Amino acid sequence: MSRLYYTENGNLVATLCEELTTFRRARKALHLPPTQAPATLYVLARRYPESELPLRVSVNGVQISPIPPRPSRRHDWYTATVDAALLREGDNLFEFWTDSTAMDSWSLAVERGHAQPRSFISDDGGVTWRNEAMAYLNVLRGEYVVRLRLAGGQDPPPPHMTWEDPASPRLASLRRLLPPEAFGDAPLMDRVRALASWLSCSWAHWNAADSRLYAPWDPETIIAWGQAEAGHAGQRPIDMCVHYSVALVSCCQAAGIAARCAALKGTLPSATDGHFVVEVWFPEHEKWVMVDPTFDAVLWRDGLPLSLVQIREAGSDLRDLIRWGPGLQCRLREPGKRGVVEKFTQGYCFGHRSLWPRADFLSHPRFSPSGHGAAAYCETGLVWERADLDSGYGMFPCFGDADYFDKPPRQERASGV
Repeated sequence: MSRLYYTENGNLVATLCEELTTFRRARKALHLPPTQAPATLYVLARRYPESELPLRVSVNGVQISPIPPRPSRRHDWYTATVDAALLREGDNLFEFWTDSTAMDSWSLAVERGHAQPRSFISDDGGVTWRNEAMAYLNVLRGEYVVRLRLAGGQDPPPPHMTWEDPASPRLASLRRLLPPEAFGDAPLMDRVRALASWLSCSWAHWNAADSRLYAPWDPETIIAWGQAEAGHAGQRPIDMCVHYSVALVSCCQAAGIAARCAALKGTLPSATDGHFVVEVWFPEHEKWVMVDPTFDAVLWRDGLPLSLVQIREAGSDLRDLIRWGPGLQCRLREPGKRGVVEKFTQGYCFGHRSLWPRADFLSHPRFSPSGHGAAAYCETGLVWERADLDSGYGMFPCFGDADYFDKPPRQERASGV
Protein backbone atom coordinates (compact mmCIF):
# COMPACT_ATOMS: atom_id res chain seq x y z
CA MET A 1 0.00 0.00 0.00
CA SER A 2 1.22 3.49 -0.81
CA ARG A 3 -0.08 6.97 -1.50
CA LEU A 4 0.96 9.77 -3.83
CA TYR A 5 1.26 13.32 -2.50
CA TYR A 6 0.97 16.22 -4.95
CA THR A 7 -0.51 19.72 -5.33
CA GLU A 8 -1.14 19.98 -9.09
CA ASN A 9 -2.92 18.12 -11.89
CA GLY A 10 -0.15 17.97 -14.48
CA ASN A 11 -1.84 20.46 -16.81
CA LEU A 12 1.24 22.25 -18.03
CA VAL A 13 2.07 24.36 -21.03
CA ALA A 14 5.43 22.91 -22.02
CA THR A 15 6.65 26.17 -23.58
CA LEU A 16 6.27 28.16 -20.34
CA CYS A 17 8.05 26.38 -17.50
CA GLU A 18 10.73 27.21 -14.91
CA GLU A 19 14.37 27.51 -15.92
CA LEU A 20 16.91 26.60 -13.24
CA THR A 21 20.41 27.95 -12.63
CA THR A 22 22.71 28.12 -9.62
CA PHE A 23 21.01 31.43 -8.76
CA ARG A 24 17.45 30.65 -9.90
CA ARG A 25 16.26 27.87 -7.60
CA ALA A 26 12.85 26.25 -7.25
CA ARG A 27 11.21 25.03 -4.06
CA LYS A 28 8.23 22.73 -3.58
CA ALA A 29 6.42 22.25 -0.26
CA LEU A 30 4.53 19.01 0.37
CA HIS A 31 2.59 18.25 3.54
CA LEU A 32 3.30 14.66 4.56
CA PRO A 33 2.37 12.20 7.31
CA PRO A 34 5.08 10.48 9.36
CA THR A 35 6.92 7.71 7.55
CA GLN A 36 9.58 5.12 8.34
CA ALA A 37 10.22 3.89 4.80
CA PRO A 38 12.11 5.43 1.87
CA ALA A 39 9.97 7.49 -0.50
CA THR A 40 10.09 7.97 -4.26
CA LEU A 41 10.37 11.52 -5.57
CA TYR A 42 8.98 12.22 -9.06
CA VAL A 43 10.14 15.33 -10.92
CA LEU A 44 8.88 16.41 -14.33
CA ALA A 45 11.80 18.22 -15.90
CA ARG A 46 13.56 18.87 -19.18
CA ARG A 47 17.29 18.55 -19.56
CA TYR A 48 18.89 20.64 -22.30
CA PRO A 49 20.34 18.25 -24.91
CA GLU A 50 23.74 19.95 -24.86
CA SER A 51 24.07 20.00 -21.06
CA GLU A 52 25.81 17.28 -19.05
CA LEU A 53 25.09 18.90 -15.67
CA PRO A 54 22.98 17.01 -13.13
CA LEU A 55 19.85 18.32 -11.47
CA ARG A 56 20.68 19.23 -7.87
CA VAL A 57 18.12 18.30 -5.21
CA SER A 58 17.83 18.92 -1.49
CA VAL A 59 15.23 17.63 0.96
CA ASN A 60 14.62 19.80 4.02
CA GLY A 61 18.00 21.43 3.54
CA VAL A 62 19.99 18.22 2.99
CA GLN A 63 21.37 17.49 -0.47
CA ILE A 64 20.63 14.05 -1.88
CA SER A 65 22.27 12.34 -4.83
CA PRO A 66 21.83 14.58 -7.89
CA ILE A 67 19.64 13.41 -10.75
CA PRO A 68 21.84 12.57 -13.75
CA PRO A 69 20.88 13.81 -17.22
CA ARG A 70 19.62 11.51 -19.94
CA PRO A 71 18.96 12.17 -23.64
CA SER A 72 15.61 13.88 -24.15
CA ARG A 73 14.22 16.99 -25.81
CA ARG A 74 11.03 17.33 -23.76
CA HIS A 75 9.84 17.33 -20.16
CA ASP A 76 10.19 13.79 -18.82
CA TRP A 77 9.81 12.09 -15.48
CA TYR A 78 12.93 11.75 -13.33
CA THR A 79 12.96 9.87 -10.05
CA ALA A 80 15.01 9.90 -6.87
CA THR A 81 14.88 7.88 -3.66
CA VAL A 82 14.47 9.88 -0.47
CA ASP A 83 15.57 8.32 2.80
CA ALA A 84 12.88 8.32 5.48
CA ALA A 85 15.23 10.05 7.92
CA LEU A 86 15.12 13.18 5.74
CA LEU A 87 11.33 13.41 5.84
CA ARG A 88 9.20 14.76 8.65
CA GLU A 89 5.57 15.02 9.60
CA GLY A 90 4.07 18.23 8.23
CA ASP A 91 5.62 20.49 5.62
CA ASN A 92 8.65 19.20 3.72
CA LEU A 93 10.73 21.36 1.39
CA PHE A 94 12.23 20.06 -1.85
CA GLU A 95 14.63 22.37 -3.69
CA PHE A 96 16.04 22.15 -7.23
CA TRP A 97 18.87 23.94 -9.03
CA THR A 98 21.79 23.38 -11.39
CA ASP A 99 25.44 24.42 -11.51
CA SER A 100 24.95 26.58 -14.59
CA THR A 101 24.76 30.36 -14.31
CA ALA A 102 22.65 30.61 -17.49
CA MET A 103 19.26 29.12 -18.35
CA ASP A 104 20.78 26.38 -20.46
CA SER A 105 20.73 23.28 -18.28
CA TRP A 106 17.40 22.17 -16.77
CA SER A 107 13.75 23.27 -16.92
CA LEU A 108 11.19 22.32 -14.27
CA ALA A 109 7.57 21.78 -15.33
CA VAL A 110 5.03 24.15 -13.81
CA GLU A 111 1.23 24.17 -13.83
CA ARG A 112 -0.23 27.66 -13.89
CA GLY A 113 -3.49 28.85 -12.34
CA HIS A 114 -2.91 28.54 -8.57
CA ALA A 115 -3.90 31.43 -6.32
CA GLN A 116 -1.63 30.47 -3.40
CA PRO A 117 0.84 27.91 -4.70
CA ARG A 118 3.06 25.90 -2.40
CA SER A 119 5.84 26.29 -4.94
CA PHE A 120 8.41 29.08 -4.79
CA ILE A 121 11.18 30.63 -6.87
CA SER A 122 14.40 32.32 -5.76
CA ASP A 123 16.59 34.59 -7.89
CA ASP A 124 19.42 34.86 -5.34
CA GLY A 125 20.47 31.29 -4.74
CA GLY A 126 17.88 30.55 -2.08
CA VAL A 127 18.21 33.62 0.16
CA THR A 128 14.71 34.95 -0.61
CA TRP A 129 11.67 33.20 -2.06
CA ARG A 130 8.36 34.17 -3.69
CA ASN A 131 5.35 32.24 -5.00
CA GLU A 132 4.45 34.70 -7.75
CA ALA A 133 6.13 36.05 -10.91
CA MET A 134 7.24 32.50 -11.68
CA ALA A 135 8.34 30.62 -14.81
CA TYR A 136 11.26 31.82 -16.88
CA LEU A 137 9.44 34.99 -18.02
CA ASN A 138 8.26 35.81 -14.47
CA VAL A 139 4.62 36.01 -15.56
CA LEU A 140 2.57 33.37 -13.69
CA ARG A 141 1.75 31.73 -10.37
CA GLY A 142 1.78 27.99 -10.36
CA GLU A 143 2.79 24.67 -8.89
CA TYR A 144 5.87 22.75 -9.92
CA VAL A 145 5.13 19.22 -11.10
CA VAL A 146 6.89 17.44 -8.25
CA ARG A 147 5.29 14.49 -6.44
CA LEU A 148 6.21 12.04 -3.70
CA ARG A 149 4.96 8.49 -3.11
CA LEU A 150 5.05 7.22 0.45
CA ALA A 151 4.65 3.66 1.69
CA GLY A 152 1.45 3.37 3.69
CA GLY A 153 -1.86 4.99 2.98
CA GLN A 154 -3.96 4.45 -0.12
CA ASP A 155 -4.65 6.38 -3.30
CA PRO A 156 -8.23 7.59 -3.85
CA PRO A 157 -10.61 5.49 -5.95
CA PRO A 158 -10.80 6.37 -9.65
CA PRO A 159 -13.56 8.79 -10.68
CA HIS A 160 -16.71 7.91 -12.60
CA MET A 161 -17.00 8.87 -16.25
CA THR A 162 -18.51 12.26 -17.05
CA TRP A 163 -20.42 12.56 -20.34
CA GLU A 164 -21.75 15.44 -22.40
CA ASP A 165 -25.33 16.51 -21.80
CA PRO A 166 -27.22 15.25 -24.89
CA ALA A 167 -29.17 18.54 -24.88
CA SER A 168 -26.01 20.66 -24.97
CA PRO A 169 -26.16 23.38 -27.67
CA ARG A 170 -22.48 22.69 -28.34
CA LEU A 171 -23.35 19.11 -29.32
CA ALA A 172 -26.11 20.43 -31.59
CA SER A 173 -23.61 22.77 -33.24
CA LEU A 174 -21.13 19.96 -33.79
CA ARG A 175 -23.87 17.69 -35.13
CA ARG A 176 -24.31 20.00 -38.12
CA LEU A 177 -20.79 19.23 -39.31
CA LEU A 178 -21.01 15.44 -39.25
CA PRO A 179 -21.30 13.31 -42.38
CA PRO A 180 -24.81 11.86 -42.93
CA GLU A 181 -23.41 8.31 -42.68
CA ALA A 182 -22.99 8.88 -38.92
CA PHE A 183 -26.77 8.78 -38.44
CA GLY A 184 -29.64 6.49 -39.35
CA ASP A 185 -30.20 2.77 -39.02
CA ALA A 186 -26.88 1.56 -40.41
CA PRO A 187 -24.85 -0.84 -38.22
CA LEU A 188 -23.08 0.91 -35.38
CA MET A 189 -19.64 -0.04 -36.71
CA ASP A 190 -20.44 1.55 -40.09
CA ARG A 191 -21.50 4.78 -38.40
CA VAL A 192 -18.40 4.91 -36.21
CA ARG A 193 -16.08 4.15 -39.09
CA ALA A 194 -17.69 6.86 -41.18
CA LEU A 195 -16.85 9.37 -38.46
CA ALA A 196 -13.31 8.06 -37.98
CA SER A 197 -12.53 8.15 -41.70
CA TRP A 198 -13.98 11.63 -42.08
CA LEU A 199 -11.89 13.00 -39.20
CA SER A 200 -8.73 11.15 -40.25
CA CYS A 201 -8.78 12.95 -43.60
CA SER A 202 -9.94 16.32 -42.25
CA TRP A 203 -6.49 17.74 -41.41
CA ALA A 204 -2.81 16.86 -41.49
CA HIS A 205 -1.18 15.31 -38.43
CA TRP A 206 1.21 17.71 -36.68
CA ASN A 207 2.84 16.68 -33.40
CA ALA A 208 5.04 18.42 -30.83
CA ALA A 209 8.10 17.99 -33.07
CA ASP A 210 6.38 19.98 -35.83
CA SER A 211 4.86 22.86 -33.87
CA ARG A 212 4.72 24.50 -30.43
CA LEU A 213 1.07 25.67 -30.31
CA TYR A 214 -1.23 23.07 -28.78
CA ALA A 215 -4.80 22.90 -30.10
CA PRO A 216 -7.49 22.90 -27.38
CA TRP A 217 -9.75 19.89 -26.82
CA ASP A 218 -12.57 21.54 -28.77
CA PRO A 219 -13.57 19.48 -31.84
CA GLU A 220 -14.83 22.36 -33.97
CA THR A 221 -11.67 24.35 -33.23
CA ILE A 222 -9.48 21.29 -33.81
CA ILE A 223 -10.99 20.85 -37.27
CA ALA A 224 -10.88 24.57 -38.14
CA TRP A 225 -7.29 25.10 -37.00
CA GLY A 226 -6.17 21.84 -38.56
CA GLN A 227 -7.64 22.62 -41.95
CA ALA A 228 -6.26 26.16 -41.92
CA GLU A 229 -2.92 24.99 -40.47
CA ALA A 230 -3.09 28.13 -38.36
CA GLY A 231 -4.59 28.92 -34.99
CA HIS A 232 -3.82 31.11 -31.98
CA ALA A 233 -1.39 33.93 -32.90
CA GLY A 234 -1.39 32.59 -36.46
CA GLN A 235 0.76 29.61 -35.55
CA ARG A 236 0.39 26.12 -36.99
CA PRO A 237 -1.19 24.00 -34.26
CA ILE A 238 -0.17 20.71 -32.72
CA ASP A 239 -3.07 18.64 -34.04
CA MET A 240 -2.08 15.02 -33.45
CA CYS A 241 -3.47 11.63 -32.33
CA VAL A 242 -4.91 13.21 -29.17
CA HIS A 243 -6.96 15.61 -31.24
CA TYR A 244 -8.27 13.03 -33.71
CA SER A 245 -9.48 10.98 -30.75
CA VAL A 246 -10.92 13.88 -28.76
CA ALA A 247 -12.82 14.99 -31.87
CA LEU A 248 -14.13 11.46 -32.48
CA VAL A 249 -15.36 11.11 -28.90
CA SER A 250 -17.32 14.35 -29.16
CA CYS A 251 -18.61 13.51 -32.64
CA CYS A 252 -19.76 10.09 -31.48
CA GLN A 253 -21.68 11.64 -28.61
CA ALA A 254 -23.24 14.15 -31.01
CA ALA A 255 -24.46 11.14 -33.02
CA GLY A 256 -25.77 9.39 -29.89
CA ILE A 257 -22.87 6.93 -29.58
CA ALA A 258 -21.04 6.31 -26.29
CA ALA A 259 -17.28 6.85 -26.68
CA ARG A 260 -14.35 7.71 -24.45
CA CYS A 261 -10.63 8.51 -24.72
CA ALA A 262 -7.79 6.13 -23.90
CA ALA A 263 -4.12 7.10 -23.57
CA LEU A 264 -1.67 4.29 -24.34
CA LYS A 265 1.96 3.58 -23.55
CA GLY A 266 4.23 0.82 -24.75
CA THR A 267 6.64 0.94 -21.83
CA LEU A 268 7.19 3.77 -19.33
CA PRO A 269 5.52 7.20 -18.99
CA SER A 270 8.68 8.96 -20.18
CA ALA A 271 9.07 6.81 -23.30
CA THR A 272 8.07 8.15 -26.71
CA ASP A 273 5.94 5.08 -27.50
CA GLY A 274 2.58 6.57 -26.58
CA HIS A 275 -0.62 6.88 -28.58
CA PHE A 276 -4.17 8.17 -28.05
CA VAL A 277 -7.23 6.26 -29.25
CA VAL A 278 -10.97 5.93 -28.73
CA GLU A 279 -13.06 3.23 -27.08
CA VAL A 280 -16.62 2.89 -28.37
CA TRP A 281 -19.27 0.92 -26.50
CA PHE A 282 -20.85 -1.80 -28.67
CA PRO A 283 -23.97 -3.16 -26.92
CA GLU A 284 -24.17 -6.19 -29.20
CA HIS A 285 -20.67 -7.25 -28.10
CA GLU A 286 -21.05 -5.93 -24.52
CA LYS A 287 -17.60 -4.38 -24.57
CA TRP A 288 -15.56 -1.31 -25.38
CA VAL A 289 -13.99 -1.60 -28.83
CA MET A 290 -10.79 0.23 -29.81
CA VAL A 291 -11.19 2.64 -32.74
CA ASP A 292 -8.14 4.59 -33.92
CA PRO A 293 -9.14 7.70 -35.91
CA THR A 294 -5.52 8.75 -36.48
CA PHE A 295 -4.72 5.76 -38.68
CA ASP A 296 -8.40 4.94 -39.33
CA ALA A 297 -8.06 1.41 -37.93
CA VAL A 298 -10.13 -1.17 -36.08
CA LEU A 299 -8.76 -4.60 -35.18
CA TRP A 300 -10.77 -7.79 -35.66
CA ARG A 301 -10.35 -11.47 -34.86
CA ASP A 302 -12.75 -14.33 -35.60
CA GLY A 303 -15.29 -11.87 -36.95
CA LEU A 304 -15.36 -9.71 -33.81
CA PRO A 305 -13.87 -6.25 -33.16
CA LEU A 306 -11.22 -6.19 -30.43
CA SER A 307 -10.91 -4.30 -27.18
CA LEU A 308 -7.64 -2.79 -25.98
CA VAL A 309 -6.98 -5.76 -23.69
CA GLN A 310 -7.59 -8.20 -26.54
CA ILE A 311 -5.25 -6.23 -28.80
CA ARG A 312 -2.53 -6.35 -26.17
CA GLU A 313 -3.01 -10.10 -25.80
CA ALA A 314 -2.69 -10.52 -29.59
CA GLY A 315 1.05 -9.84 -29.40
CA SER A 316 3.49 -7.85 -31.51
CA ASP A 317 2.28 -8.65 -35.02
CA LEU A 318 -1.14 -7.13 -35.66
CA ARG A 319 -1.01 -6.88 -39.43
CA ASP A 320 -3.57 -9.59 -40.11
CA LEU A 321 -5.98 -8.15 -37.53
CA ILE A 322 -6.17 -4.56 -38.74
CA ARG A 323 -8.93 -3.31 -41.00
CA TRP A 324 -7.83 0.03 -42.35
CA GLY A 325 -10.11 2.79 -43.54
CA PRO A 326 -9.36 5.43 -46.19
CA GLY A 327 -7.73 7.62 -43.54
CA LEU A 328 -4.65 5.40 -43.69
CA GLN A 329 -3.79 6.83 -47.12
CA CYS A 330 -4.11 10.35 -45.72
CA ARG A 331 -1.44 9.50 -43.12
CA LEU A 332 0.85 7.72 -45.57
CA ARG A 333 0.93 10.80 -47.79
CA GLU A 334 2.43 12.80 -44.90
CA PRO A 335 6.22 12.92 -44.34
CA GLY A 336 7.53 10.45 -41.78
CA LYS A 337 4.23 8.71 -41.05
CA ARG A 338 4.93 5.44 -42.88
CA GLY A 339 7.34 4.35 -40.15
CA VAL A 340 4.81 5.24 -37.44
CA VAL A 341 2.17 3.15 -39.18
CA GLU A 342 4.58 0.21 -39.27
CA LYS A 343 5.20 0.56 -35.53
CA PHE A 344 1.45 0.55 -34.97
CA THR A 345 1.17 -2.81 -36.75
CA GLN A 346 3.82 -4.12 -34.33
CA GLY A 347 1.71 -3.18 -31.31
CA TYR A 348 4.30 -0.73 -30.01
CA CYS A 349 1.83 1.30 -27.97
CA PHE A 350 -0.47 -1.28 -26.33
CA GLY A 351 1.61 -2.28 -23.28
CA HIS A 352 -0.25 0.03 -20.89
CA ARG A 353 -3.61 1.73 -21.23
CA SER A 354 -5.32 4.46 -19.27
CA LEU A 355 -8.77 5.99 -19.36
CA TRP A 356 -9.48 9.70 -19.52
CA PRO A 357 -12.61 9.80 -17.33
CA ARG A 358 -14.16 12.96 -18.80
CA ALA A 359 -15.85 13.15 -22.17
CA ASP A 360 -17.48 16.57 -21.65
CA PHE A 361 -14.89 18.57 -23.57
CA LEU A 362 -17.54 20.86 -25.04
CA SER A 363 -19.54 21.58 -21.89
CA HIS A 364 -16.58 21.93 -19.51
CA PRO A 365 -13.42 22.73 -21.48
CA ARG A 366 -11.63 23.95 -18.36
CA PHE A 367 -11.23 20.34 -17.23
CA SER A 368 -9.32 19.35 -20.39
CA PRO A 369 -5.52 19.03 -20.29
CA SER A 370 -3.60 21.94 -21.73
CA GLY A 371 -0.99 19.96 -23.62
CA HIS A 372 -1.28 16.17 -23.39
CA GLY A 373 1.41 14.54 -25.49
CA ALA A 374 3.66 17.61 -25.63
CA ALA A 375 5.50 16.25 -22.57
CA ALA A 376 5.69 12.88 -20.83
CA TYR A 377 2.27 11.75 -19.60
CA CYS A 378 1.66 13.62 -16.36
CA GLU A 379 -2.07 14.39 -15.89
CA THR A 380 -3.38 13.15 -12.55
CA GLY A 381 -6.79 12.60 -14.17
CA LEU A 382 -5.55 9.57 -16.12
CA VAL A 383 -6.72 6.26 -14.65
CA TRP A 384 -4.24 3.42 -15.18
CA GLU A 385 -4.62 -0.31 -14.62
CA ARG A 386 -3.92 -1.52 -11.09
CA ALA A 387 -0.81 -3.48 -12.11
CA ASP A 388 0.79 -0.30 -13.48
CA LEU A 389 1.35 1.08 -9.99
CA ASP A 390 4.27 -1.31 -9.52
CA SER A 391 5.59 -1.06 -13.08
CA GLY A 392 6.82 2.53 -13.21
CA TYR A 393 3.56 4.51 -13.01
CA GLY A 394 3.73 5.56 -9.38
CA MET A 395 3.66 9.27 -10.31
CA PHE A 396 -0.09 8.88 -10.99
CA PRO A 397 -2.72 8.69 -8.23
CA CYS A 398 -5.59 6.79 -9.88
CA PHE A 399 -5.69 3.07 -10.69
CA GLY A 400 -8.62 0.85 -11.58
CA ASP A 401 -9.34 -2.86 -11.85
CA ALA A 402 -10.87 -4.70 -14.80
CA ASP A 403 -14.42 -3.98 -13.63
CA TYR A 404 -13.72 -0.26 -13.73
CA PHE A 405 -12.50 -0.36 -17.32
CA ASP A 406 -15.01 -2.91 -18.62
CA LYS A 407 -18.30 -1.67 -17.19
CA PRO A 408 -20.82 -0.24 -19.68
CA PRO A 409 -21.56 3.49 -19.90
CA ARG A 410 -23.31 4.83 -16.85
CA GLN A 411 -26.90 5.78 -17.41
CA GLU A 412 -26.63 8.71 -15.07
CA ARG A 413 -24.05 11.43 -15.65
CA ALA A 414 -21.66 12.31 -12.88
CA SER A 415 -21.65 16.08 -12.58
CA GLY A 416 -17.87 16.35 -12.22
CA VAL A 417 -18.22 20.09 -11.61
